[in-house]
Amino acid sequence: MSKDKQKTVIVFTDGACSGNPGPGGWGVLLQWNGVEKELTGGASHTTNNRMEMRAVIEALNAITQPCHVKIHSDSALIVNAFKQNWIKSWKKRGWKTANKKPVKNKDLWEEMLEAMKPHKVEWIKVKGHSDNVRNNRVDRLAVEASKKYQ
Repeated sequence: MSKDKQKTVIVFTDGACSGNPGPGGWGVLLQWNGVEKELTGGASHTTNNRMEMRAVIEALNAITQPCHVKIHSDSALIVNAFKQNWIKSWKKRGWKTANKKPVKNKDLWEEMLEAMKPHKVEWIKVKGHSDNVRNNRVDRLAVEASKKYQ
């Protein structure tokens, strides 16, 4: 199937952490063709950013064929890393930030890039903790998942 004829999957992701670091969880909502699927998970000692990133990775890995994936996230870090090409700059500098410090969570950035490969990914920034019903839903999933790791 050519890239312009791909199925479109709508994805909402969120991460939560009680303490930073602390027990954390992530939540995903996948929507395609009127079908919804929720995914959750977490870790006992993690950070909010790691949970935000894990949610995106798990969402992408759950999609079994190349698709146009519209990822909705309230993580400015993740959305800006791709929309403002930060990730390309980090890689070019050997995974260093503009101030020459190591990029945090390099392992997850690399895992995310690998998970993105089969897909055409579109990044959509949503405002967290507002009136977006689907974002609030994945926030609740992430918070509930984090409680299992306390």
